[in-house]
Amino acid sequence: MTYKEWFDSHAAKHRVILEKLTNLSDAEVIAYFRFENMVEKERDFCPLYADNKKCHDISCLNCYLCACPHFRFNDAGIDTVEHRIRYSLCSIDSSDGERFITDTAIHQNCAGCTVPHDEKFIAKVFDRDWSNIMKKSPLGHS
Repeated sequence: MTYKEWFDSHAAKHRVILEKLTNLSDAEVIAYFRFENMVEKERDFCPLYADNKKCHDISCLNCYLCACPHFRFNDAGIDTVEHRIRYSLCSIDSSDGERFITDTAIHQNCAGCTVPHDEKFIAKVFDRDWSNIMKKSPLGHS
């Protein structure tokens, strides 16, 4: 699956959930996306939910921003770094710039970053349309 395919699929999942939550305040919507609640009520949102597994080992994991608004990607490649195509990066260089590197590709490694899972951060950038928050993520025509 390409980044763009995942991105579009995830946006659709978000829309379906938010259509059910029109009666909730913004704060209640954010609370709804807490890991424990999502595992119980939205099992199809994340493949890790089937095993009750978190993507990040933090106590208060919120899944509203499963993808981070600082993540940038282009399936055709952003640029070339040391003869490798860079497909994704962090615009704030979080996680100490960790990356997955192969002989031909570089991908951002967000495993050590918890920025988008913090409810204060989510509230700061919140929009009921996840795509509005994420609009800078796809770079160019990916």
